[in-house]
Amino acid sequence: MSLKLSDCSDSDLAALAVAGRQAAFGELVRRHQAWVFRIVRNHIGDIEEALDVTQGSFVAAFEALEQYDGDRMFRAWLARIAINKCNDWHRRRAVRRIFTGALPLREASDVVDETPSADRVMTAERDLARTIAAIAKLPSRLKEVLILRAIEGYSEAETAEILGVGQKAIETRLYRARARLTEVLGKK
Repeated sequence: MSLKLSDCSDSDLAALAVAGRQAAFGELVRRHQAWVFRIVRNHIGDIEEALDVTQGSFVAAFEALEQYDGDRMFRAWLARIAINKCNDWHRRRAVRRIFTGALPLREASDVVDETPSADRVMTAERDLARTIAAIAKLPSRLKEVLILRAIEGYSEAETAEILGVGQKAIETRLYRARARLTEVLGKK
């Protein structure tokens, strides 16, 4: 009797796909493509772009399939990937918007130069370098939380899931990371 893919669980299909059975991943795509598309479309708002991001989500999932823990809900794992792809799309779009809003060079001469003074730029660059160096010196458990929450903008729940700890631990670590950073940066 041959194995019918439509009767397999998502975890079983993932394992089969990792083992080289491409049809198993095709079945995962068939099962989940509609709701992944809805998440992406609602996140992005553009159907054409949502199709591309949905496809990118499944490509990323396929590439990371060996890292999927079969004890976790496949749907949650895939949703995290799709949301990350949406966030990537928004970041790229924001960068594109900056460049498309720029004036052509021939019109730029009429714009007031609001470039900060060299002193302000040097001070800002020095402060940024000090902050980056201070973050790099934090213990890993504090640094990871600070980067995910304060710099990358992940929620407390997302950060807790990524790091595999409770939300209370995230809250405590973030408080400690900020306190340590303030202490280090306060000393000149």
